[in-house]
Amino acid sequence: MDIKVLGTGCTNCRATIALIEQVAKGRGIAVKVGKVEDIREIMGYGVMSTPGVVIDGTVVHAGGVPGREKIEQWLAGASAGCCGTAKPAGGGCCG
Repeated sequence: MDIKVLGTGCTNCRATIALIEQVAKGRGIAVKVGKVEDIREIMGYGVMSTPGVVIDGTVVHAGGVPGREKIEQWLAGASAGCCGTAKPAGGGCCG
């Protein structure tokens, strides 16, 4: 699972990374968390408010530190093949 946190390195961005890593470790889910700090690249995702979170290429959050429950949903959903909700009948991601 590839996770990117979009932001310029502010306190909220660092807190988001730490929380994602903490939740993933607690659930035994292997994640690769990267940071995207380049403004142009962040805007390329359509994110105007940081921190943003991208899971396997899909933006799942923008603006503020996401809650633990939300991160748990993302990790459970993404490990099942869909970003935080039930996998649709046709396959693919709900994002």
